[in-house]
Amino acid sequence: MMNDEIEALKQELEQTKLAYQMAVQLSQFKSGFLAKTSHELRSPLSTLMGLHQLILSDLCENHEEEREFIEQAYKSAQKLLNTIDQIVTISKIDYSRIDLKNQVISVANLLETLYNFTHLQAINYNLQIIIETPNPDCYIHADSERLLQGLIILVETGISLIKRGTIKIFTSINKDKNLVKITVDIPCSMELWQSEIEPLEMSGLTLNSLKEWSQKLDNSPGMKCLLCQTLLKKMGGQLNLIDLSPQCVTRLQCLIPWSEIPESV
Repeated sequence: MMNDEIEALKQELEQTKLAYQMAVQLSQFKSGFLAKTSHELRSPLSTLMGLHQLILSDLCENHEEEREFIEQAYKSAQKLLNTIDQIVTISKIDYSRIDLKNQVISVANLLETLYNFTHLQAINYNLQIIIETPNPDCYIHADSERLLQGLIILVETGISLIKRGTIKIFTSINKDKNLVKITVDIPCSMELWQSEIEPLEMSGLTLNSLKEWSQKLDNSPGMKCLLCQTLLKKMGGQLNLIDLSPQCVTRLQCLIPWSEIPESV
Protein backbone atom coordinates (compact mmCIF):
# COMPACT_ATOMS: atom_id res chain seq x y z
CA MET A 1 0.00 0.00 0.00
CA MET A 2 2.84 2.33 0.93
CA ASN A 3 4.54 1.74 -2.45
CA ASP A 4 1.32 2.65 -4.28
CA GLU A 5 1.05 5.91 -2.32
CA ILE A 6 4.68 6.78 -3.02
CA GLU A 7 4.20 6.08 -6.73
CA ALA A 8 1.07 8.23 -6.79
CA LEU A 9 2.94 11.06 -5.07
CA LYS A 10 5.79 10.77 -7.60
CA GLN A 11 3.35 11.04 -10.51
CA GLU A 12 1.61 14.02 -8.90
CA LEU A 13 4.99 15.69 -8.36
CA GLU A 14 5.95 15.14 -12.01
CA GLN A 15 2.65 16.64 -13.17
CA THR A 16 3.16 19.64 -10.85
CA LYS A 17 6.71 20.17 -12.18
CA LEU A 18 5.43 19.96 -15.78
CA ALA A 19 2.63 22.45 -15.07
CA TYR A 20 5.15 24.83 -13.45
CA GLN A 21 7.54 24.59 -16.41
CA MET A 22 4.68 25.27 -18.85
CA ALA A 23 3.58 28.29 -16.78
CA VAL A 24 7.15 29.68 -16.77
CA GLN A 25 7.47 29.20 -20.54
CA LEU A 26 4.10 30.88 -21.12
CA SER A 27 5.11 33.82 -18.91
CA GLN A 28 8.41 34.23 -20.80
CA PHE A 29 6.59 33.98 -24.13
CA LYS A 30 4.09 36.70 -23.16
CA SER A 31 6.83 38.98 -21.79
CA GLY A 32 8.77 38.67 -25.05
CA PHE A 33 5.59 39.23 -27.02
CA LEU A 34 4.81 42.51 -25.21
CA ALA A 35 8.38 43.78 -25.64
CA LYS A 36 8.41 42.90 -29.33
CA THR A 37 4.96 44.41 -29.86
CA SER A 38 5.87 47.80 -28.35
CA HIS A 39 8.97 47.99 -30.55
CA GLU A 40 7.16 46.95 -33.73
CA LEU A 41 4.45 49.57 -33.22
CA ARG A 42 6.88 52.33 -32.28
CA SER A 43 9.03 52.03 -35.42
CA PRO A 44 6.49 52.91 -38.16
CA LEU A 45 4.76 55.36 -35.81
CA SER A 46 8.07 57.22 -35.38
CA THR A 47 8.38 57.47 -39.16
CA LEU A 48 4.88 58.96 -39.42
CA MET A 49 5.61 61.52 -36.74
CA GLY A 50 8.98 62.39 -38.28
CA LEU A 51 7.53 62.95 -41.73
CA HIS A 52 4.71 65.10 -40.36
CA GLN A 53 7.21 67.11 -38.31
CA LEU A 54 9.30 67.83 -41.42
CA ILE A 55 6.21 68.95 -43.36
CA LEU A 56 4.86 71.10 -40.51
CA SER A 57 8.30 72.70 -40.07
CA ASP A 58 8.22 73.81 -43.74
CA LEU A 59 11.40 71.89 -44.54
CA CYS A 60 10.10 70.71 -47.92
CA GLU A 61 11.71 72.47 -50.85
CA ASN A 62 8.62 72.28 -53.06
CA HIS A 63 5.17 70.80 -53.46
CA GLU A 64 6.54 67.64 -55.12
CA GLU A 65 8.80 66.88 -52.15
CA GLU A 66 5.93 67.48 -49.76
CA ARG A 67 3.84 65.00 -51.76
CA GLU A 68 6.71 62.49 -51.58
CA PHE A 69 6.75 62.84 -47.79
CA ILE A 70 3.01 62.24 -47.64
CA GLU A 71 3.41 59.10 -49.77
CA GLN A 72 6.15 57.83 -47.45
CA ALA A 73 3.91 58.57 -44.46
CA TYR A 74 1.13 56.56 -46.11
CA LYS A 75 3.49 53.60 -46.61
CA SER A 76 4.49 53.80 -42.95
CA ALA A 77 0.80 53.82 -42.00
CA GLN A 78 0.29 50.68 -44.10
CA LYS A 79 3.24 48.98 -42.31
CA LEU A 80 1.75 50.01 -38.98
CA LEU A 81 -1.63 48.55 -39.95
CA ASN A 82 0.03 45.35 -41.15
CA THR A 83 1.91 45.01 -37.86
CA ILE A 84 -1.30 45.56 -35.90
CA ASP A 85 -3.02 42.90 -38.01
CA GLN A 86 -0.21 40.44 -37.22
CA ILE A 87 -0.44 41.24 -33.50
CA VAL A 88 -4.22 40.76 -33.53
CA THR A 89 -3.80 37.43 -35.33
CA ILE A 90 -1.22 36.26 -32.76
CA SER A 91 -3.53 37.32 -29.93
CA LYS A 92 -6.55 35.55 -31.41
CA ILE A 93 -4.59 32.35 -31.96
CA ASP A 94 -3.06 32.51 -28.48
CA TYR A 95 -6.49 32.90 -26.85
CA SER A 96 -8.15 30.33 -29.15
CA ARG A 97 -10.37 32.89 -30.88
CA ILE A 98 -9.19 31.54 -34.22
CA ASP A 99 -10.24 27.93 -34.61
CA LEU A 100 -7.52 25.70 -36.02
CA LYS A 101 -8.80 22.85 -38.19
CA ASN A 102 -6.27 20.15 -37.47
CA GLN A 103 -6.29 17.26 -39.91
CA VAL A 104 -3.99 14.61 -41.33
CA ILE A 105 -1.67 16.19 -43.95
CA SER A 106 0.79 14.69 -46.39
CA VAL A 107 4.17 16.37 -45.81
CA ALA A 108 5.14 15.72 -49.45
CA ASN A 109 2.05 17.60 -50.69
CA LEU A 110 2.61 20.39 -48.15
CA LEU A 111 6.21 21.01 -49.22
CA GLU A 112 5.32 20.80 -52.91
CA THR A 113 2.76 23.57 -52.38
CA LEU A 114 5.30 25.57 -50.36
CA TYR A 115 7.78 25.32 -53.23
CA ASN A 116 5.17 26.44 -55.78
CA PHE A 117 4.41 29.53 -53.69
CA THR A 118 8.02 30.60 -53.03
CA HIS A 119 10.45 29.42 -55.73
CA LEU A 120 9.64 32.19 -58.26
CA GLN A 121 10.26 34.85 -55.64
CA ALA A 122 13.61 33.20 -54.87
CA ILE A 123 14.51 33.19 -58.59
CA ASN A 124 13.73 36.92 -58.76
CA TYR A 125 16.38 37.44 -56.07
CA ASN A 126 18.85 35.11 -57.82
CA LEU A 127 18.39 32.57 -55.05
CA GLN A 128 17.51 28.91 -55.05
CA ILE A 129 15.19 26.75 -52.96
CA ILE A 130 15.98 23.05 -52.67
CA ILE A 131 13.49 20.72 -51.01
CA GLU A 132 14.59 17.18 -50.29
CA THR A 133 11.71 14.89 -51.22
CA PRO A 134 10.21 13.58 -47.98
CA ASN A 135 9.05 10.02 -47.38
CA PRO A 136 5.72 9.66 -49.23
CA ASP A 137 4.32 7.95 -46.12
CA CYS A 138 5.18 10.94 -43.88
CA TYR A 139 2.02 12.52 -42.46
CA ILE A 140 1.40 15.15 -39.77
CA HIS A 141 -1.55 16.39 -37.76
CA ALA A 142 -2.03 20.14 -38.22
CA ASP A 143 -4.12 22.91 -39.76
CA SER A 144 -3.10 22.67 -43.42
CA GLU A 145 -3.87 26.27 -44.41
CA ARG A 146 -2.34 27.91 -41.33
CA LEU A 147 0.77 25.73 -41.36
CA LEU A 148 1.36 26.50 -45.04
CA GLN A 149 0.99 30.23 -44.28
CA GLY A 150 3.54 29.94 -41.48
CA LEU A 151 6.08 28.12 -43.65
CA ILE A 152 5.63 30.63 -46.47
CA ILE A 153 6.24 33.49 -44.00
CA LEU A 154 9.47 31.87 -42.80
CA VAL A 155 10.79 31.17 -46.32
CA GLU A 156 9.85 34.60 -47.67
CA THR A 157 11.49 36.25 -44.67
CA GLY A 158 14.62 34.20 -45.35
CA ILE A 159 14.58 35.32 -48.98
CA SER A 160 14.43 38.96 -47.89
CA LEU A 161 17.42 38.54 -45.55
CA ILE A 162 19.98 36.94 -47.87
CA LYS A 163 21.73 38.21 -51.00
CA ARG A 164 22.94 34.88 -52.36
CA GLY A 165 22.88 31.18 -51.63
CA THR A 166 20.39 28.36 -51.35
CA ILE A 167 17.55 27.78 -48.92
CA LYS A 168 17.39 24.09 -48.06
CA ILE A 169 14.31 22.34 -46.68
CA PHE A 170 14.26 18.77 -45.44
CA THR A 171 12.29 16.55 -43.07
CA SER A 172 12.80 13.74 -40.59
CA ILE A 173 10.51 11.61 -38.41
CA ASN A 174 10.89 10.84 -34.72
CA LYS A 175 8.21 8.22 -34.07
CA ASP A 176 9.35 7.77 -30.46
CA LYS A 177 8.32 11.38 -29.72
CA ASN A 178 5.50 11.35 -32.33
CA LEU A 179 7.02 14.34 -34.11
CA VAL A 180 7.92 15.30 -37.67
CA LYS A 181 10.73 17.81 -38.03
CA ILE A 182 10.56 20.21 -40.99
CA THR A 183 13.91 22.02 -41.17
CA VAL A 184 14.55 25.21 -43.13
CA ASP A 185 18.22 26.23 -43.44
CA ILE A 186 18.74 29.91 -44.33
CA PRO A 187 22.32 30.98 -45.25
CA CYS A 188 22.47 34.03 -42.99
CA SER A 189 23.52 35.00 -39.49
CA MET A 190 21.16 34.47 -36.57
CA GLU A 191 21.66 38.16 -35.74
CA LEU A 192 19.55 39.12 -38.76
CA TRP A 193 16.58 37.24 -37.25
CA GLN A 194 17.06 38.88 -33.86
CA SER A 195 18.15 42.39 -34.84
CA GLU A 196 15.97 45.34 -33.93
CA ILE A 197 15.88 48.85 -35.35
CA GLU A 198 16.64 51.60 -32.85
CA PRO A 199 13.77 54.08 -32.34
CA LEU A 200 13.93 57.24 -34.42
CA GLU A 201 15.46 60.19 -32.60
CA MET A 202 13.08 63.13 -33.00
CA SER A 203 15.58 65.70 -31.75
CA GLY A 204 17.85 67.02 -34.49
CA LEU A 205 15.80 65.24 -37.15
CA THR A 206 16.87 65.92 -40.74
CA LEU A 207 15.58 64.82 -44.11
CA ASN A 208 18.60 62.58 -44.74
CA SER A 209 18.50 60.92 -41.30
CA LEU A 210 14.79 60.19 -41.76
CA LYS A 211 15.31 58.69 -45.21
CA GLU A 212 18.18 56.51 -43.97
CA TRP A 213 16.10 55.28 -41.03
CA SER A 214 13.04 54.63 -43.21
CA GLN A 215 15.09 52.45 -45.56
CA LYS A 216 15.98 50.15 -42.64
CA LEU A 217 12.38 49.87 -41.49
CA ASP A 218 10.52 46.71 -42.38
CA ASN A 219 8.37 44.09 -40.69
CA SER A 220 10.93 42.41 -38.47
CA PRO A 221 11.82 38.74 -38.76
CA GLY A 222 11.33 38.50 -34.99
CA MET A 223 7.64 39.34 -35.22
CA LYS A 224 7.13 36.85 -38.04
CA CYS A 225 8.89 34.13 -36.03
CA LEU A 226 6.65 34.98 -33.10
CA LEU A 227 3.57 34.53 -35.29
CA CYS A 228 4.81 31.12 -36.50
CA GLN A 229 5.77 30.06 -32.99
CA THR A 230 2.24 30.84 -31.82
CA LEU A 231 0.73 28.90 -34.71
CA LEU A 232 2.84 25.81 -34.12
CA LYS A 233 2.29 25.97 -30.38
CA LYS A 234 -1.48 25.85 -30.88
CA MET A 235 -1.06 22.83 -33.18
CA GLY A 236 0.89 21.00 -30.50
CA GLY A 237 4.20 21.79 -32.20
CA GLN A 238 7.18 24.07 -31.75
CA LEU A 239 9.48 26.41 -33.69
CA ASN A 240 13.17 26.51 -32.76
CA LEU A 241 15.85 28.83 -34.15
CA ILE A 242 19.31 27.28 -34.14
CA ASP A 243 22.52 29.19 -34.87
CA LEU A 244 24.92 27.15 -37.02
CA SER A 245 27.68 29.72 -36.56
CA PRO A 246 30.62 28.22 -38.49
CA GLN A 247 28.50 27.84 -41.63
CA CYS A 248 26.71 31.20 -41.11
CA VAL A 249 23.36 29.41 -41.31
CA THR A 250 20.18 29.96 -39.32
CA ARG A 251 18.21 26.75 -38.92
CA LEU A 252 14.45 27.06 -38.47
CA GLN A 253 13.21 23.81 -36.98
CA CYS A 254 9.45 23.19 -37.10
CA LEU A 255 8.32 20.32 -34.86
CA ILE A 256 4.84 19.08 -35.75
CA PRO A 257 2.81 16.14 -34.36
CA TRP A 258 3.34 13.01 -36.45
CA SER A 259 0.31 11.11 -37.74
CA GLU A 260 -0.12 7.56 -38.95
CA ILE A 261 -1.03 7.00 -42.59
CA PRO A 262 -4.79 7.56 -42.98
CA GLU A 263 -6.82 4.50 -43.99
CA SER A 264 -8.15 6.28 -47.09
CA VAL A 265 -4.65 6.43 -48.62
